[in-house]
Amino acid sequence: MMGVLKDKIAVVTGAGRGIGRGICLSFANQGAKVVVNDLGGDRDGTGEGSVADAVVEEIKELGGEAVANYDSVATVKGGNNIFQTCIEAFGAMDILVNNAGILRDRTLYKMEENEWDGVIDVHLKGHYNCSRPFVRYIKDSNRLDCRIINMSSVSGLYGNFGQTNYGAAKAGIAGFSRS
Repeated sequence: MMGVLKDKIAVVTGAGRGIGRGICLSFANQGAKVVVNDLGGDRDGTGEGSVADAVVEEIKELGGEAVANYDSVATVKGGNNIFQTCIEAFGAMDILVNNAGILRDRTLYKMEENEWDGVIDVHLKGHYNCSRPFVRYIKDSNRLDCRIINMSSVSGLYGNFGQTNYGAAKAGIAGFSRS
């Protein structure tokens, strides 16, 4: 596969379905080698599965190169492991797409602490957990032309009923990105 991303190496979090899957397929189609990160859980972050493997197989069937990673972006260890998967599989890293997310929609009146924390941990802290090892790698190795793409939402700008946790996380991601 040849394209504008030829010889680039990308990590995409939350890449087993939806937007993340689409990004992986597009990147691979443009020549990038891809780490497909996904726990394989449900939209609320519970459970596990092998959706990352299916995306890897799709990429390989198209003639691209990809590996799966199943670590959680919600922990520092998970972020480090995702980065290490990329380095071990491909020897370098050029692009990080922070896409992983979960939904635990509920009004603030009914929201429990674990519903708040889960969304903040995956969305906002997940961006930190995955970006930090990559930023250190860029600086320490003096790697040029690297990119971090962070996914936010209009829910972070305007709010959305029943998504206090999600809106707060997405607004935080916008601030994180600008900083």
